[in-house]
Amino acid sequence: MNAILMTAPGSPESLQFATIDEPQIQKDTQVKVRLMAAGVNPIDTKIRQRGLFFADAFPAILGCDGAGVISEVGAAVVHYHVGDEVYFCHGGLGREPGNYAQFTVLEAAHLSRKPQTLNYNEAAAAPLVMITAWEALFDRAHLQPQQTVLIHAGAGGVGHVAIQLAKHTGARVITTVSDPLKAEFVKTLGADVVILYPDTDFVQACKQLTSGRGVDVAVDTVGGEVFRKTLHAVAQGGEVVTLLDPGTDIAWKEARRRNLRIGFEFILTPLMSDLPEARQHQVAILNKCAELIDRGDLSLEISKVFDLADAAAAHVLLEAGHMQGKLVLNIPH
Repeated sequence: MNAILMTAPGSPESLQFATIDEPQIQKDTQVKVRLMAAGVNPIDTKIRQRGLFFADAFPAILGCDGAGVISEVGAAVVHYHVGDEVYFCHGGLGREPGNYAQFTVLEAAHLSRKPQTLNYNEAAAAPLVMITAWEALFDRAHLQPQQTVLIHAGAGGVGHVAIQLAKHTGARVITTVSDPLKAEFVKTLGADVVILYPDTDFVQACKQLTSGRGVDVAVDTVGGEVFRKTLHAVAQGGEVVTLLDPGTDIAWKEARRRNLRIGFEFILTPLMSDLPEARQHQVAILNKCAELIDRGDLSLEISKVFDLADAAAAHVLLEAGHMQGKLVLNIPH
């Protein structure tokens, strides 16, 4: 089969198009999936730059997000059949092969049925960002109807999904974006207030929009100085959830004084630590999101689609930053 191999950490050019043997089912609980598309996420570029999470795993296939058709099922698999369309977040960290390839093998328990209204490219763009946004808003911050939530980088992969999920819950959504075009985009998703952060201090704007109180919940998808400033935009007893390491230079005094609750969202923990219950929870999230998608309450924005052989070019574009929506690799057969 055709695949993109990473043989060592490095630049995007370290991703090499190659022909390798197809993976085979090793357990009767597994399925083999003919991959039609793979999502490209920032974690892929970070792993490519810094190395795999698991030692001695080279050569490796990156890509946590996949969508395709089941081509073979193990003897103990009863809920899926050959020909079923599926999507999932699995592999790509070094322990199991990822989805920059024509085929993959994984446990049937880690699959979800592809939303009927999405094509394969859209479905492959969805799992990681949907799980991340859901866990950040509901598992970590416990967002409630009528609360006000600040979502940073609302036009990005996680941000544009988080806006829609928050609005579906009945929250008031404030979001930050970098330019007027992205502002128009997030308005179509339901954002109530859009802050152009190059021109406006988002902390002051959030205070003004909440009569000085601050937002109930903030989701930080950027990190660094944005996280530090966000601590001052949240109300007494509010929630701040970050997707990134906040670093060691955080002045926690203000957060402690105002009883802020700080949460961390790292979607890959269940994959890295092999946590079955957490994996099943993430599968359940994808099932719930599929229902929202097929009802028209949730959509995925695709910025650009690359062929599998052009994975390096996709990494270059993603690393350039300020992405609207998601990048996807289409996988020819």
